[in-house]
Order: sequence, then C-alpha cells, then structure tokens
Amino acid sequence: MGKKKGASKADAADDFLQTLEDFTSKENWDKFFTLRGSDDSFEWYAEWPQLRDSLLPLLQDSSSSSGSLQILVPGCGNSRLSEHLYDAGLRDVTNVDFSKVVISDMLRRNIRSRPEMRWRVMDITKMQLGDECFDTVLDKGALDALMEPEVGTKLGSQYLSEAKRVLKPGGKFICLTLAESHVLALLFSSFRFGWKMTVHSISQKRSSLKTFMVVAEKEKSIVLHEITSSFDLLSLGRNDAQGSGMCEALESENQIRRDCNNGSDVLYSHEDLKLGVKGDLAELTGGRRVKFSLGSNFSYRAVLLDAQKQTEPFVYHCGVFLVPKTRAHEWLFCSEEGQWQVVESSRAARLIMVYLDSSHNGVSMEDIQNDLSPMVTQLAPRNDDEAARIPYMMASDGIKKRTTVHEVTSSLTGEVVVEDVVYESTPSNTGGLSPSADLAFRRLVFKRTEYLIQSEALLVEDGEVVDQSQTEKTKNASQSKRKGNKKRNQETSGPIMKVSHDYLASSYHAGIISGFTLVSSYLKKAESSGNMVKTVIIGLGAGLLPMFLHGCLPFFSIEAVELDPVMLSVGKDYFCFTQTDRLKVHIADGIKYIRDITNSESSSEKTSDAVSKTESASSNNAEGSTCPDILIIDVDSADSSGGLTCPASEFIEETFLLSVKRALPQHGLFVVNLVSRSQSVKDMVVSRMKKVFDHLFSLQLEEEDDVNVVLFGLCSESVIGECDIPESAVILEELLKCQRSETKQSIIDSTNKLKCWK
Repeated sequence: MGKKKGASKADAADDFLQTLEDFTSKENWDKFFTLRGSDDSFEWYAEWPQLRDSLLPLLQDSSSSSGSLQILVPGCGNSRLSEHLYDAGLRDVTNVDFSKVVISDMLRRNIRSRPEMRWRVMDITKMQLGDECFDTVLDKGALDALMEPEVGTKLGSQYLSEAKRVLKPGGKFICLTLAESHVLALLFSSFRFGWKMTVHSISQKRSSLKTFMVVAEKEKSIVLHEITSSFDLLSLGRNDAQGSGMCEALESENQIRRDCNNGSDVLYSHEDLKLGVKGDLAELTGGRRVKFSLGSNFSYRAVLLDAQKQTEPFVYHCGVFLVPKTRAHEWLFCSEEGQWQVVESSRAARLIMVYLDSSHNGVSMEDIQNDLSPMVTQLAPRNDDEAARIPYMMASDGIKKRTTVHEVTSSLTGEVVVEDVVYESTPSNTGGLSPSADLAFRRLVFKRTEYLIQSEALLVEDGEVVDQSQTEKTKNASQSKRKGNKKRNQETSGPIMKVSHDYLASSYHAGIISGFTLVSSYLKKAESSGNMVKTVIIGLGAGLLPMFLHGCLPFFSIEAVELDPVMLSVGKDYFCFTQTDRLKVHIADGIKYIRDITNSESSSEKTSDAVSKTESASSNNAEGSTCPDILIIDVDSADSSGGLTCPASEFIEETFLLSVKRALPQHGLFVVNLVSRSQSVKDMVVSRMKKVFDHLFSLQLEEEDDVNVVLFGLCSESVIGECDIPESAVILEELLKCQRSETKQSIIDSTNKLKCWK
C-alpha cells in the first residue's frame, strides 16, 4: 500500500478501514481521510512502479484534438497516481471525489508543486461535467468501492453511465479492479456496443491479489467486439481462484457477444437500444421483440414489442404493462407467444412490458411510474400527436380471492399471517382435481419478507365426519383454527377443507427431494434391510416438508428443529401438522443442535475408529445414533439487508459447515435452500461449500428468476456423476410412495436440473 508517515495515525486509519462496512458512505470516507492525514497516501491496489509500464503507453497512444490529453480521475482519494501522471508529463488531470476532506488535503499538498492539476468535490455518479470532454477516464478502485453487495448495481451503473458520457469518441475508460465476479458482470455488460475492450494483468510483488486493468475504447460505430486479453487465459486460470474467475467471466461475456452477433435472443441494455443496435426506435417495426434492462432509481427487466398491423386502429401509440413478481413466470408473461397476446389485448402499437421483482417491494406504483416515465418516453415511437399519453397497465397479483385465516405476532419472527387464496390461474400439476374448480391454497407469510411465501399447501375437502361433541372436548389449541374454518365455510357454504400433505405446492420442496437422487443407492439399501434413514430439517415452517417426507418415504425417521414455538402451534392448528413416532419436533437453536451432534460424535470416536463410526451410522439411526443421514437447512433470515434471504447467514459460515460435515456420515447428504438476488452472495456460499464438502451439486429453480437455488453437499469422495443421475433417479422414483403420480413426476423431472459444481 502507500508509504506511511506518522505510523500511529495511519494505523488508526487502517484499523478504521478494516471495520468500514459501507464503502459508498461519504461520511465514512471523510472520517478515514481525516484520521489518515494529508501527507499519507493510500493506494487501493497496484502502486506506480507496477502500473507505470502498462499504463503510460495507453495514455501516450491516446490522441487529443486540443493537443493536451484530458484525464479524469474519479474517486481519486489520496492516492499518488495523479501526481505520478503529472510528473510523467501528463499535466491536464482533473481529480474528483465526494469527500471534501480529501480534496482539501490533496489541493494543499499539490498547489505549489503541481499547480495545473485540478481538484473538485463531486459525486462520481452525478458528475457536473460536460459531455465528451475527456480523452481518458482513469478509475483505480472507484467502481469496486461502489459495488457493495447490499447496494447492488445501482450506483455502479450510474457511475459507468457518467464515465461513458464524459468520454470523447476515441477516448478510453481504464479501470483498475480486483475483478470480483459481480463487478466484471456489470463492467463487461456496460461496454458492449460501440466499445473495444481489452483486459491486462498487473503484476503485484507484495500482494497475493492480482490487479487487472480493463480498457474500453469508445468507437463511433456500434460494432460488438469480443473482449481480448494481453495474457494467456489458460495459465492465468490455473494459478488461483481470482485468475480462474476472470477467465470464466471473459468466456461467459464473449459467449454472450458471439450469440448476439449470431442473432440470438439476448438481454440488451437501455443504452444499447438508444445507440440503435436493434434499429431506429423512433420507427415502428412490426414484430420487433427486444429484451432489455433499464434503470434509474430502480432497476428493471423489460421487453419491447412492436405490434403487427391490425385491421382496427391502435388506441395507443405506446403503452407500458407492469408485471408483478408473483406473475412474472406465468406463460402469458414469460413466453413469446403469451406476450404477443398481451400486446394484442392492450391495443398499443408498441408495448413495453416491465417486470417487477422483490427490489420494488414497498415502493408505490406512483414512484415506479415516475421513475420509468423519462426512460419510457425515450423508447416511445415517433408520434405526430405530441399530447398523446403513454398509459400504464398492470397485471394483478394473480390472486382471485384472499381470506385472512389467522394473524399472530411472535417475539422471534414478528408478524405472521395464515391466509387462504384462490389464484386466477390454476396450477397445472394438481392431478385428479377438477380444473374447473377454484382450487384454494393455504399460505404462511412472514410480514418481514412478504414477497417470500414461507409455506403453501393445497386445500382439499375433508371426507371425515366431524364429531361435534369430540370437537368441544379438544377446543383448546384448535379453537382459533375452527373459528377460521367456520368463517370460511359460512362465506362459501361449502364443505370443510383440510391441508393436503401429498401435494407439493412449493417447487423448491420438489427440488430438495429430487436431490435425494444423489444418495438413492444408500436409501435403497436402508429400505431393503429395514433400517431407518434419519433426516433432520432445520426450520419447521408450517411443517409441510416434514409431513410430505413422512408420508411418501415410510422408512424415514424425521426430526424438525424450530427456534420459534409459535411456528409449531401454527403448523398444528392451521396446517394439520402432527407428530408421530417417526416425526418429532425440537424447539431449539438449529446451530447449537448440530454442534451438539458434532460433540456427541466426537466423544463416541474416542472409543471407536472412523470405520466403526460409518458402520454405526449405516445400521439403524432411529435406534440410538444421533448422526443424521440427511440434513436440510430451510430457514429464512431475519435480516436480508446483506443480500441473503435464506438461510440466515450463520448457517453458511465456514465453521458451521465444518460442524455439519463432522456430524454427517460418509454417505450423508447436506441440503441448503439458498435464496438471494445477489450473485456475489451466491458465489460466496458456493465457494464456501466447495471448500468444505467433497462434492457439491446445485439445482436452479427456473421459475424463481435465478433467486432460488438448492445446494447439495456430499461427504464421500466417491459419488455419482451427472451421467449417473438418470439411473439413480429411477431408484428414487421406486422409493417414493406418493399418492399423486404428478407429484412424484415433478420430483423426478427436477433431477434433470441437478448440476455438479465439484
């Protein structure tokens, strides 16, 4: 890093930097620079001796009509980079940073020795600079600092838009970065059409981390080039995870660019469309369909569709159709054929379908419309009627009828709601039930994450006759349940309904069970020999997954661990959850529960070797051994601000994962239901699990828009490969005793999505 003068003050600043949680906070950086002082520089990555030979030729090759190369250094901090450039003869350097403290310090430090250099206090995401006024924008760590996982890509996108705006044609954006996957994803996708991009590797003598230099040159054409590199990709990828990540990102991005040049259906950006990569947007082109992303205060996925000519005149020259998250994956909105049906019914010459997601929760429709309006206006076709309005239409949330059955507040979980809903569109996998009937579903919702349905069950008619006298004798815990049912019955004048435990309404439950394919040979052996397979589920929810496993896998001994006793009550009273000799619930901390198992197994190992442990675990887990064969983590996070919705962060810490591996036998299976919108968070979890487990598989739920993925960790060094999955799935299919054939089929179909990570 930089040279230190006044060690104690610099040490204090460095200590503060280690605890700095938000790299996008101006107040935090003001404090850091105040502690560090004006004479002590701080270098993010490579220092001048490592940068000089790679950087100066790039700058000297740049041409400027004014004769003097105009250089902008955004987020300059107190790095000496600008000073080195100045001393190398590049005098026309403008430095900007949003910290008034550091700009004042740097101005005082350089005003006499480097009088031509400029220093300005400015937010790099909203720069008060003219268009096309710089030959080079030189970024040393600014983009990396803006790309906090909790913030997402919003600030990074705004900054890159500004950097592109202030560059002259032929100018270069030079970005020095540590090349984290989420940073590269934004960086590469932001410089596609009209940019020529090259990646260089900067040697580091005193750091284990590589610095990469990404150079994007602004062209006048809108040709899409593949990204080139000045290093050997194969040798770089073999050395370390950082190099491997860069290689994967380059190959992935270049594949997108090849697909795009070949005419494949890819996701464009709003800026790509404004450049004209899909033709002149001012003109209507019948049948044009373009998927793209756009964003201002919020980010959106969208599809632009130009209607074919119709016999009747269009009512609107352009319209916007908002699709809520709960309906985004319905055929009508996600398939091309369905989208054209929406266009036809909208009677708009051009329809822009905008897909909302969980990032828009709590945002009013008025705010979303105000955010979209300027961008939509840019995308509207030319129209002689300047006063013509652009209407906003919206699909409903897909719920035809909603009845609140029960509400309770838990000191641990917060507000909990049980509701019965009837969907406008009936699910296709409900089997023998009449498709004409309004099927009802019971849902468990936590107010802290309303968009995430915790549990969902199909309601069916209860064929049993209710004994009123017996009901009166058991009115304690079930009283509220009966009141809820009576209210529903009075409203519908229909039969008494009950939860069906042989139907999986949640697709991720089918995904979890499909992963049992990975240990199906062991399961078959246990079932054939009359042994029980011990399964531990951390997180009870409404108890639907344990109840389903209890019914369809009769040789499973199931223990559910739930921290909140309210959940057990809700499960019993409203979701027909019951405990048996094969299904028990422990009200306990899941982390402590697993560590207790680990400690118990460690104690037993003192009197038996590793082989005897495996044999013990394979014998009969229902009788004595605490070691589970299958461990499932299915809990939500009380705080999703870090980008992780499920599970709670404690369950993916490396120390806990190591405890899990010690608790499982060699044939054991570890399952995690992972929900996150942050790719960097998902990459981090996968990286940790790959480090701990001998083999790692994943199952991506397509209908969850890349948010929900189920991970499977295995302890054994010998495991089936992807090519063996179909044969192993046949074994699992034979073991499943599902009453509904379509439920079993959905589980087996999910096995086709299993992917091997390690």
